[in-house]
Amino acid sequence: MTRIALDPLVADLDTESAALRAAGPLAEVELPGGVHCYAVTHHAEARQLLTDSRVVKDINVWNAWQRGEIPMDWPLIGLANPGRSMLTVDGTEHRRLRSLVAQALTVKRVERLRSGIEALTNASLDRLAALPKGETVDLKAEFAYPLPMNVISDLMGVDAADHPRLKELFEKFFSTQTPPEEVPQMMADLGALFTKIVHDKRANPGDDLTSALIAASEEGDHLTDEEIVNTLQLIIAAGHETTISLVVNVVEALQTHPEQRKRVLSGEVPWENVIEETLRWNTPTSHVLIRFATEDIEVGDKVLPKGEALIVSFGALGRDEKQYGPTAGEFDITRSPNRHIAFGHGPHVCPGAALSRLEAGVALPALYERFPDLDLAVPASELRNKPIVTQNDLYELPVDLG
Repeated sequence: MTRIALDPLVADLDTESAALRAAGPLAEVELPGGVHCYAVTHHAEARQLLTDSRVVKDINVWNAWQRGEIPMDWPLIGLANPGRSMLTVDGTEHRRLRSLVAQALTVKRVERLRSGIEALTNASLDRLAALPKGETVDLKAEFAYPLPMNVISDLMGVDAADHPRLKELFEKFFSTQTPPEEVPQMMADLGALFTKIVHDKRANPGDDLTSALIAASEEGDHLTDEEIVNTLQLIIAAGHETTISLVVNVVEALQTHPEQRKRVLSGEVPWENVIEETLRWNTPTSHVLIRFATEDIEVGDKVLPKGEALIVSFGALGRDEKQYGPTAGEFDITRSPNRHIAFGHGPHVCPGAALSRLEAGVALPALYERFPDLDLAVPASELRNKPIVTQNDLYELPVDLG
């Protein structure tokens, strides 16, 4: 099996994803730092593996980890070994840690956040409208980033004063370009910041999910401080990164497909279709780390060996022709059915999917209603990807608001 090196600086994710799909449903890949693992790259096989109890989150199953081959200064260590939370356990323990978060993020409860999301969206649009006419705007920094960060922070009870530090640390956390000597300190700083937030909430609880987790730990659910801190970090990280990329990717897709943009802005095609097709066609998450095989598992005509690591290559499987037909590589907002799994599948499916969809579903129509003549300020070919092997993320999205 030919090994494919995943390049965090890849300028053409589509070509890399096509190479992964061509390698078969199970591809042998190399992560930055020379770390070997396998990637599932086809839709059907991904659904199978994501519900297979023989594929677990326990890093101690990983042969390379047991042999001491994964250094603590590996740039992706925070994703591979983020500490004990619902992300890193399975079965009963996973259900225990996930239950409170899942209850807080049901579709019905998330819908109650709509008015607050609308207010935050309108405030951001007012700030954009106040900028000098004709000025190029980084839509990612000025619109796509503040909304999900404010929403998830309000939900978790994180003070807005902590946002700049969180942004700085998460930039390092997700980047494969963070110098190895800075990784341990970055991880310690993140842990210290979230520990402080939990400590403050314990002293002054509020109407937020962090306070609810603390209360549950004191009322018999037995969440440890480590579990609360790691859950908070996980939700903040995942709760804003995916939505930022989703908003950015929708705008890029619509601006490079003017006929389809016309159809959605005229009301002919609903925004829900645009969001779902973007999640499939240009998914916010390119590769998700990391699971481990407890025994040899057949995947198509190949085998995922016992003790080896598996990543899910959402960028590849989102354009799998076996699932979506010969037009899988095309952006088509009328595609139906569109049963993608961009938010995962199985027990570890993203609990924040409904919130991300709601934020995008509020923000994007409001953006185009306020600025119907919005356009990219540079050719799409000049947009630059950030050095993040797990995220389909741009440095910036320069636009003219019109």
